Amino acid sequence: MSLPRYLVVSAAATLLLGTAIPAFAVEGLITSQSAYSVDATMEKFEAAAKKRGFIVFARLDHAAGAEAVGLKMPRSTVIVFGNPRAGTPVFIKTPTVAIDLPLKAMVWEDANGKVFLSYNSADYLFGTIYARHGAAHDKAVAAKIEGALKAMSDEATR
Repeated sequence: MSLPRYLVVSAAATLLLGTAIPAFAVEGLITSQSAYSVDATMEKFEAAAKKRGFIVFARLDHAAGAEAVGLKMPRSTVIVFGNPRAGTPVFIKTPTVAIDLPLKAMVWEDANGKVFLSYNSADYLFGTIYARHGAAHDKAVAAKIEGALKAMSDEATR
């Protein structure tokens, strides 16, 4: 293949592959489109979390914060949740992990009004966040957390 043709093929492949990946594709982040409104998705997610023994600690409403300073953005709320029985021993042994935890999920709306739910995968949680702090983890626990997060997401979005 000649150099000009190689460049054209490479540029075309880059454009095609680059446009096939959604704008919200982020390493370690699981995102699902919701069939519900932002409010309904948050309520369903919180109910699913509580059903599994998690405590919802807070909602961080980014759109309300933007509005307070005269800016406008689509709805975007972070739900902070966790299980102190599971998390506290980790914080005691490795205090710095508390900068990245408790767990978080974000319910957000795009510019077209579509609603999504995003959360960090268990692989990211344990492979990146725990690793960053040198915190030990159990693969069976990681699998259990991944299953719970997926089930909570499914209950909130479907």
